This record gives sequence, C-alpha cells and structure tokens, in this order.
Amino acid sequence: MKKIITALLLVVVTTISAQNIDYNTSKSFVAEGYDVTEYFNNKAVKGNSKFVTTHDNVKYKFANQENLEKFKKDPNKYIPQYGGYCAYAVAVNSEKVDINPKTFEIRDGKLYLFYNSWGINTLDKWIEEDAEKLQIKADQNWQNIKTKK
Repeated sequence: MKKIITALLLVVVTTISAQNIDYNTSKSFVAEGYDVTEYFNNKAVKGNSKFVTTHDNVKYKFANQENLEKFKKDPNKYIPQYGGYCAYAVAVNSEKVDINPKTFEIRDGKLYLFYNSWGINTLDKWIEEDAEKLQIKADQNWQNIKTKK
C-alpha cells in the first residue's frame, strides 16, 4: 500500500511541476509588485508589502486589504495574460520579455502588460498592428512557451 501511495504522489508531483506556468516575477512579484486589481480601474498602482498573497506559487502585492480580498475571491479574473510577460513580444516573437508595469491594457476583461522603454512602447505597436490579430497569435504562441524550462 505504501508503494502505491508513493507512486501516486510521484505522478501527481510530476504532473503539477510539468504544467507549471512561467510567471514573470521581476522584482519577486507578478507585475513587478503593482496591484493587479487596480488595473481594472484603469490605474497602475504599486502594491504595499503589508498586503501580499501567493497564488499558483507566485506572489502578488496589493494597495490595500480590500484589493487583496477581491483578488482572493476570483484570482483568475486579475492574473495578467501570458504570465505577466509583454503581450506584444509573445505575439510577434514568441518570446518572454519583461514589462513596464505602467504600460497595460484591459481588453475583453483581461489584463495585458507591455514593454515600454528606450523609446519602444509595445502597447502602441500592439494597437497599431491590430491588437485583435496579435491577441490570437499571442494566445497560440503562449501555448508553446508558457511552461518553465
């Protein structure tokens, strides 16, 4: 019986780790510690170290207790697409690129984050190059690059 339980646990652990999504945890938090619930209020707000939670083995910061509770009730609503990597880079190059947490878009009730530095704002490119088509391409590419290596 112990051998069967050990074998089953090994299968479960292997399955879980094999499907582990690679989240962008630059600065140790998703969205570089910005409050993912505030993006849905069209604001980029830094989280506070007093209000932290872990979901799917990664950490999130929140501006206040209310936002933390909001996230805990429905985390999948607030998790950034593509693990929090730049949506444009996932679409165009099938690459995981860091983001600027102040550069974001809410589209169809989902959070998309973008790279914005050195005069390159990929949110502008995302919109100029047809966001709907890029979103479809990013969804396809993400299936191939979403797990940790």
